[in-house]
Amino acid sequence: MKLDPAAFPSDVANRVLGREAWARDKLAAHVGRTFVVRVGPATATFLIGGDGSLAPAPAGAPADLELTISPVHLPALLSDPRQWNEHVVEAGDAALGGTLKELAQTLPWFVEAAFARALGPVAGQRVADAGRHLLAFPAHAATRLADSAGRYARDEAGLVVRHDELRHLAEQTEVLAQRVDALEARVAALTTSP
Repeated sequence: MKLDPAAFPSDVANRVLGREAWARDKLAAHVGRTFVVRVGPATATFLIGGDGSLAPAPAGAPADLELTISPVHLPALLSDPRQWNEHVVEAGDAALGGTLKELAQTLPWFVEAAFARALGPVAGQRVADAGRHLLAFPAHAATRLADSAGRYARDEAGLVVRHDELRHLAEQTEVLAQRVDALEARVAALTTSP
């Protein structure tokens, strides 16, 4: 059996959808529609069939929907598809985009079910959880690194002003402004007197 690179993404998607008639029914409502998924330089174009299955779209066919995902954000999206709005840029058919977003929300369940079939329910759940944590790790590490750098800049290096210090500076600035206004009034009074 020869592997067709153009059909590979749709073959994988159809494998996932194979046991899920409800998901295919949702896609079948968009029969004949095409959508493109772009992740960095990789692009896959899909055509939705009448049974809700996916096939490679014909070359040159206009896409009804384009989904663009940064490769940097892909692991975070895969670990938590609820972040769809933060990481996926949609252009085109909003109804189709909504259906794909809804199906993406169930992706962790598909993965858990596949692992459960292959490894058993307990081990499958553990492996799926471990995979989710590994995919979320880069975002977690970046957040922790930024938090640590911010605390260092504020507490150790003194590069960032603390909230209480900023409030104290504002109060002192207000007092100084009042004193300058009073001094200005006194100088004006002295210069206008005979």
